[in-house]
Amino acid sequence: MPMKETGNVIIDLSFRFALNIISFTEVLESARKFVVANQLLRSGTSIGANVREAQNCENKADFVHKLKIAAKEAEETEYWLELCKHSENYPTETKLLEDIKILQKIINKIINTAKSR
Repeated sequence: MPMKETGNVIIDLSFRFALNIISFTEVLESARKFVVANQLLRSGTSIGANVREAQNCENKADFVHKLKIAAKEAEETEYWLELCKHSENYPTETKLLEDIKILQKIINKIINTAKSR
């Protein structure tokens, strides 16, 4: 079933990224890489969850805080993806590494813009 776009770039990108992470962790699990798959699934899907949560914050400080959590989860996700890339006998997905960099830039830009207002 195709994803319904919200028109909010960061929400849509982080949701699509989470779907791709789910698919990739299934590949990892089929290769019996359960520990990394679990860590990657948690951090990679948490980005979008925190972005979504930030949309309904009561104040700017809470908004920035939720996005900072999303940024931390993105860093962790990048770490697990890099481990897969550089480890022997692990599947790798370069598109996910490209996508996480884009997400990180957008999240950090939103944080910096919100802080400067």
